[in-house]
Amino acid sequence: MKWTSWLAAVVLVGIGAFVVLSSLRVADVRCEVCISFRGRDACRSVEAATENEARDGAHTNACALLASGVTDSLACQRTPASSSRCGAP
Repeated sequence: MKWTSWLAAVVLVGIGAFVVLSSLRVADVRCEVCISFRGRDACRSVEAATENEARDGAHTNACALLASGVTDSLACQRTPASSSRCGAP
């Protein structure tokens, strides 16, 4: 094999190892957010590194179930959560 083939193989293995290791990272916080939007309710939970990331992710996931279209999605994102609970996973 040429040295460039070995170099390409080493780079690909390195990228693959990075992807696998970064996906195995343990989350520090789990948040469950419930939203009431246009007469419908949805609750979703997300694990993330920070409480803010987990809360935002859960809010976005709940709105994905409740809203359809850009206007509804934006309105749902501005709707305050009816309940929010965070803690260790």
